[in-house]
Amino acid sequence: MGPRPRFAVAALAAAVLLSAAGATSAHAAGAEVGIADDRIMLEGVGNPDRAVAAWRAQGVDVVRIFALWSRIAPALRPAGFDGADPGSPGYGWGPLDAAVGRVRGAGMKVMLTVSGPGPLWTSRSPAKRNPRYKPDPEEFARFARAVARRYGADVDRYILWNEPNLPSWLQPQASCVRRRCTPVAPHLYRVLVRAAYPAVKAADPGAEVLIGAMSSRGLELRARNSTLRPLRFLRALGCVSAGYRKLRSGGCRGFKPARADGFAFHPHGTLFSPDRAYPNRDDVNLASLGRLETALDRLQRAGRLRPSTRRFNLFLDEYGYQTRPPDRTAGVSLATQDRWLQRAAYRVWRDPRVRLLTQYQWRDEPLRRAGSPFAGWQSGLHFLSGRPKPALAHFDTPMHVDGPRSRLWGQARPGAAQTVTVERRAEGAERYRAIARVRTDDRGYWTLERRLRRGARYRFRTATATSASFRR
Repeated sequence: MGPRPRFAVAALAAAVLLSAAGATSAHAAGAEVGIADDRIMLEGVGNPDRAVAAWRAQGVDVVRIFALWSRIAPALRPAGFDGADPGSPGYGWGPLDAAVGRVRGAGMKVMLTVSGPGPLWTSRSPAKRNPRYKPDPEEFARFARAVARRYGADVDRYILWNEPNLPSWLQPQASCVRRRCTPVAPHLYRVLVRAAYPAVKAADPGAEVLIGAMSSRGLELRARNSTLRPLRFLRALGCVSAGYRKLRSGGCRGFKPARADGFAFHPHGTLFSPDRAYPNRDDVNLASLGRLETALDRLQRAGRLRPSTRRFNLFLDEYGYQTRPPDRTAGVSLATQDRWLQRAAYRVWRDPRVRLLTQYQWRDEPLRRAGSPFAGWQSGLHFLSGRPKPALAHFDTPMHVDGPRSRLWGQARPGAAQTVTVERRAEGAERYRAIARVRTDDRGYWTLERRLRRGARYRFRTATATSASFRR
């Protein structure tokens, strides 16, 4: 961030006069800003205290942290172990305690993803030696209750399980007979949710309990551990066919709907921009959130999912773009990451059902192996070395120029109502000139409705920072 800008008196006077025409504040309840990086929070990579202080300074509202069953529960179940009691001998809460305390001490909210896989003894078929295989819903409910009992004073939002449509988190995804496969994981997940939701509510009645947290893309179902496409998973969770006809056989026998206070989701776009939808109608990225919202609404109307609110709101607890470098296969350029993250923030602002957008991650993961073209997950705002990427400079001042709507949009963080100065540089001109001063809402969002000049560049300034500039 640069020093406080100095403007000529005439420019400031012009800005004041111009601000009355077309300046509007953003939605009163714009999305919260989140961040997630468990390598920092739970493994101590880098300097956690420095990272948390930076997040606070960048205006982050919420930090998502994993409460991972297998890391906290004992590998072997001790005699007399009570999974619902956070004080039961065998539980190891130390790293999570430190992470929650660090975030709360910095004045930010904590959102916990309470997820398996658990220890091997929590599988209903431990002889398979696979802790992801058919986790015991009652044991999971006990663990979820223990988490909520321990952290209820510091945590107001929980997510039940992570990416249940991926075999790396839940198995089996399907049952296959003679090359014909039918979903299984959605039915396992529904039972997990139905057990854990009331358990969390009993321990922390005022908390929000979210479900979903699915990955954005999947595959055709041709093997028992193929990744399920998210909307196919969702329809199976609600026991309806592709045409939303109610199903009552197989895993839907004796169906009872899952209940939740909101729906979490990971709308990663990989190499697709925030405005380009995935081609398969059962995949969902940021550009196609309407598909997810429509599916949730249809399931709600049919009584196949039950929100505690008027309708399901969305909480995007993971979102990001991997960069090239270092990821040569699934990464976009550094400049593209910077632009697309800002465009994503604008798209979220336009959707009143999205209550949270979470940057995943703060710092890149290491390469999986020397010479590999695959680089783990590399969507951080810093490289593995800690060196910042260009996107970091604009993380707290996202901006977008929406030509078709004649709208300038941005956010100035940390939040709280403030005044920003919007500037324009005409095509061929050397300097920017102030065109308006705009008051933000309490989260720093602002808009300016104005006829935009083709070829001109626009940016905004706060007392301490300058946004990126964008051409009309």
